[in-house]
Amino acid sequence: MSDQHSHQSFETRAIHAGNTADPLTGAVVPPIYQVSTYKQDGVGGLRGGYEYSRSANPTRTALEENLAALEGGRRGLAFASGLAAEDCLLRALLAPGDHVVIPNDAYGGTFRLFAKVVQRWGVDFSVANTSDVEAVRAAVNDRTKLIWVETPSNPLLGITDIEAIAGVARQAGVKLVVDNTFASPYLQQPLALGADVVVHSLTKYMGGHSDVVGGALVTADEALGEELAYHQNAMGAVAGPFDSWIVLRGIKTLAVRMDRHSENAEKIVEMLTQHPKVTQVLYPGLPEHPGHEVAAKQMRSFGGMISFRVEGGEEAAVEVCNRAQLFTLGESLGGVESLIEHPGRMTHASVAGSALEVPADLVRLSVGIENVDDLLADLRQALGQ
Repeated sequence: MSDQHSHQSFETRAIHAGNTADPLTGAVVPPIYQVSTYKQDGVGGLRGGYEYSRSANPTRTALEENLAALEGGRRGLAFASGLAAEDCLLRALLAPGDHVVIPNDAYGGTFRLFAKVVQRWGVDFSVANTSDVEAVRAAVNDRTKLIWVETPSNPLLGITDIEAIAGVARQAGVKLVVDNTFASPYLQQPLALGADVVVHSLTKYMGGHSDVVGGALVTADEALGEELAYHQNAMGAVAGPFDSWIVLRGIKTLAVRMDRHSENAEKIVEMLTQHPKVTQVLYPGLPEHPGHEVAAKQMRSFGGMISFRVEGGEEAAVEVCNRAQLFTLGESLGGVESLIEHPGRMTHASVAGSALEVPADLVRLSVGIENVDDLLADLRQALGQ
């Protein structure tokens, strides 16, 4: 993060970091540099360091500077998707024979990447409950290079004490990676708590409008950032200029959106906890949630993601999803519109039969920023009340 923005509040950084007025016209929004190559002033005479847009593009640079500023990191990198960011990170930092500790609750695509792609490359992994510090410590061995954490986790909303796990990682001489997608940098700052790398699906809260796919890595260390930047260029799964511009636009309203997501979610949680057909509500803002105290310590508020279990098992959960009207039945999350899904058959179908398999009676909500009374009415009718 540049010194220019280090003293500013989050809301100010979200709007101004990386968003320098265009030097030619004074345009307050960075242009979309929809270009593949750049004129050189003689061989090797690059203007601003730009030669080819896989290697660097001014619109992507603006986004990457913004991402670093929001996470309090030294280097931000933007990719074509969250999984592209994860793939770059794993291939840059791991080699055949290495080992990773992954959480027992995580995005299905992340598990698929480890189990079906990276493991075939000769990298092994162990599954641990990352909410349990001693379980993580016990899972680390002499081949471990990374500890991977999601907090809040997807879809069971588990909470990991980032600072405590960072201590385990330092003691073992390994790096800590935190997927901060559910919280966003507005609610949680993993690098400040000791993480080495933050991962984002920019598709979700950062973009915020269900109109872009993207991913990001942010590092606490400049040298690590340079290593990842080398692999980003060598592997090529970069964010395009238009996608970068769309994410930059979405980030400007991240703070106000996250406040509304969280406020709406808290009111929906209150209703669900009292509903006779709901057997369990998973939300870190609930005092009875096992990670509530840790979440209250490391998060600004508890976010817009809720999972709950229903009476009647899998078919009843599927019917709740099908009956919802204002809540759109669909995968993904973090947009201004509310979404509902059945993780077991949708986003987490890839973990069926594994240690990460999710309950069949689970429903996941991404609570949007609509009027909360309308959302409550829709859920009540979907639940059959």
